[in-house]
Amino acid sequence: MVFSLDSASTSQMVIAAHTFLASLTLTVLSASMAAVAYNGVYNSSVTPSDLPWNTYNYCNAPHVNAAHYTKPANVSGSVLVYMNVMIRHHKRTPDNLYPEEAELNPPSGWDCTNFLQMNYGGGTAPVFHETDVPPWHPFLSQFWNGTCDEGQLTAAGLADAVKHGKVGLSLYLVLILASSPFLLFVSTSKLTQDFWSVYHDKVGFLQSVNPNDILVRTSTEPRTFQVAGGLLYGMDASTATKTWKVVTQPSTIDSLPPDYACPNADNVRAAYQSVPAWTDHLEQNADLQDRLGTTLGTTGLSAWTSWYDHFFDTFTSRTCNDHPLPCNSTGACVSEEDASRVHAIGDFEYNYIWNSAENATVYNQLTFGVMFMELAMNFRAFQSGTETHKLTFYVGHDGSMVRLASGLGFGKIAPLRWPALGSEIVMEVWQTPHSNDRFVRVMFEGTPVRGLDWVALDDFVTLLESNSPENLFEACTSAP
Repeated sequence: MVFSLDSASTSQMVIAAHTFLASLTLTVLSASMAAVAYNGVYNSSVTPSDLPWNTYNYCNAPHVNAAHYTKPANVSGSVLVYMNVMIRHHKRTPDNLYPEEAELNPPSGWDCTNFLQMNYGGGTAPVFHETDVPPWHPFLSQFWNGTCDEGQLTAAGLADAVKHGKVGLSLYLVLILASSPFLLFVSTSKLTQDFWSVYHDKVGFLQSVNPNDILVRTSTEPRTFQVAGGLLYGMDASTATKTWKVVTQPSTIDSLPPDYACPNADNVRAAYQSVPAWTDHLEQNADLQDRLGTTLGTTGLSAWTSWYDHFFDTFTSRTCNDHPLPCNSTGACVSEEDASRVHAIGDFEYNYIWNSAENATVYNQLTFGVMFMELAMNFRAFQSGTETHKLTFYVGHDGSMVRLASGLGFGKIAPLRWPALGSEIVMEVWQTPHSNDRFVRVMFEGTPVRGLDWVALDDFVTLLESNSPENLFEACTSAP
């Protein structure tokens, strides 16, 4: 796809294209050198070719793809008739800050000038924002050097959203910054996007990318809007010149992250995080906590010492975006070994909180019950013939993915892991020939889920509804 541009703009774009292509080339080349620590990849969006395609890759999860996708063999001639999909957003900057953040970041800082952060009212000037960290700011020590805000989608994250899958041996995409309100995308060879290659090319379910067939629902975080845009562009490059409605809920009651207040759920979680099944792992890793606290300045801060979420986030956000693990001004650095321990502890904590703890099911149902209700309503609408869309596509967060996985019973098959960036759960409805019976197949990161690979639609809706307590508002807010 090529847009008409003046010579000055073209020159600027060619320079930008070479810069981005060089960055993408390094990403591809680094795949063969990606560190595989603690049973997964934590420093590259590309899984090394000597590992199975569906290896856990925190930086860029496996997805459905034409090379490994097969239609269900349960009833020959079955046709895909409806889908809901939920994914986590792709790579971003850290969402948590060290007390002396500026000291702990690489001199290169965080660069977010390589794609435009658009935010403007329709019909007005197409403004974009760029983060400025002024060197004179009295609170400079609390933030990193660069042009990124915390929790901001990076250009590499946007590229992963467009690809939503593995990079092949040939580079097929160049992103070019335009002086117009749009990013210009130029294809250098065959575009082979995973989602589209399956549900258009292989299955024939989607005929075109249009808002009549596809409803996109996100949280209110800009990174989820941007990932949605990348996904749509990856399916059809012409969407770059069109507008597309993305549906959100009010931020204070949004069911997708989830963000609605539920004090009784908070009490349930606090109770099971006060027993030895939880506190033992903190005591057993006291040496690690002491070492990280000394290096990173987090000693005694409960947000950092009560669990390893913040360490996991700040380490993986760096390594997935080609930054080193943090080092302080004395030269002391977080070691690869300690980072691997944090990865393992993070998996333990996520599995415990949302799966294995006593009353974890109650906590999930209270905090994600509204989302399960929404999903059940989607499938009920399809059953009744009132659903007008073929596909509802959700772009959420790690908290969205782990709750959905737990509620669907993934944790009964194997312990849950921290949902990777781009993690994906696909819920397909297939209709059999002759009898027109309908069955659901659930795919997790490109692989059918055992026990959910051919479930009667009514039974699947019942499963969703079972995760949404009656009188949920009262269950969340009423006094015990």
